[in-house]
Amino acid sequence: MLAKEEGRARRKRRIRKKISGDSTRPRISVFRSSKHIYVQAIDDSNGATVAAASTLSEGVKDVVEGTKTDDAKAVGQAIAKVLIEKGITEVVFDRNGYLYHDRVKALAEAAREAGLKF
Repeated sequence: MLAKEEGRARRKRRIRKKISGDSTRPRISVFRSSKHIYVQAIDDSNGATVAAASTLSEGVKDVVEGTKTDDAKAVGQAIAKVLIEKGITEVVFDRNGYLYHDRVKALAEAAREAGLKF
């Protein structure tokens, strides 16, 4: 199990060397646990979180039913809605060391469909 965590940490460091967010184009960082999925829009130049959404958020919690992939889609739509309301349409996607597959991919595609440009 430790090798799995080390591999993810190594991928995470490799990704973060190349990408960062700012106030006009924040970084969308994904964290996934066994039950939930969380996403934050981060302005790295100021070190501040611009927006956040998860399966536990008020607007998403009521909608969440079905598979974890469906939940990830709802979270992607929620973060896109919040960012578009704040006037942000372009973001940088940070998969946080996770493979771009299943829930992470579903969240990203839902955010794109809702109007965000990666």
